[in-house]
Amino acid sequence: MSSQRLLVVDPDPAVHELLAGMLKHDDCSIQDVRDEKEAVQSLRHTPCDVLVAGPGRNGFDALKLLRQVRTVAPDARVILSGDPDPARVIGAIRHRAYSYFRAPLTPGPLHDMLQQALETPSWKDDIRLISARPEWVTLDVRCKMDAADRTTQFVREIEGDLPAPVREDVAAAFRELLMNAVEHGGHGDPKKRVRVSLVRTSRSLIVHIHDPGQGFSLDFLPHAAISNPADSPIRHVEVRAEAGKRPGGFGILLTRNMVDDLLYNQRGNAVLFVKYLDKPSE
Repeated sequence: MSSQRLLVVDPDPAVHELLAGMLKHDDCSIQDVRDEKEAVQSLRHTPCDVLVAGPGRNGFDALKLLRQVRTVAPDARVILSGDPDPARVIGAIRHRAYSYFRAPLTPGPLHDMLQQALETPSWKDDIRLISARPEWVTLDVRCKMDAADRTTQFVREIEGDLPAPVREDVAAAFRELLMNAVEHGGHGDPKKRVRVSLVRTSRSLIVHIHDPGQGFSLDFLPHAAISNPADSPIRHVEVRAEAGKRPGGFGILLTRNMVDDLLYNQRGNAVLFVKYLDKPSE
């Protein structure tokens, strides 16, 4: 990796230490600035590859900084952290943040996203905001695996008010189905897009994913674990190896165990799942 520059706007020294530890083996310099004014001045003189902005002091607003960054450094990848507030996450998507994490930052997910941000050659139009109501969010996602990862993280934070186990089930199920849509429906073609919607009712979360593919039949998925015969529980592994597909094929089966309802349309190019937030009475 060529020399890269990381700009950090966060009053917590632990954030700098965390990022320095993540990047200690990379040729990446880290510069700390105190506030949005200093950050913008720095960007006017020296471009940065990634900017990390967290909760500030004295009225500092990371979303306001993001809007300013877009005018002086439109190519900078900006990773924000803050409250698990759906409106703020949606605002981050609207102004093309690269990602959003609740504060305080946790090393594992942040490290993966930071590495992806440093390595991704193009990203700016990968996620489009179509509907911005917190109770009804719709996104158009380019058929790229890194775009699917970014979208999953945004979804995790949009639904940040859910109990952690429920939130992680939703994020995991969403990621599996979105990856399937990108890989099988869109064939990883960045010219194609997947549309996803998250709808919150008083008692449930409904997720709808529609891909640009021709669809498939649930009755004929020999490369997926859901189709394994009872006497051959890993038959799909052999099928995938013979076809040169990557290891996997457990997505639909795992997703069914993480959500309450899972439905496909007749063509098989759209899927809907429901996660009850308040279990209906029997």
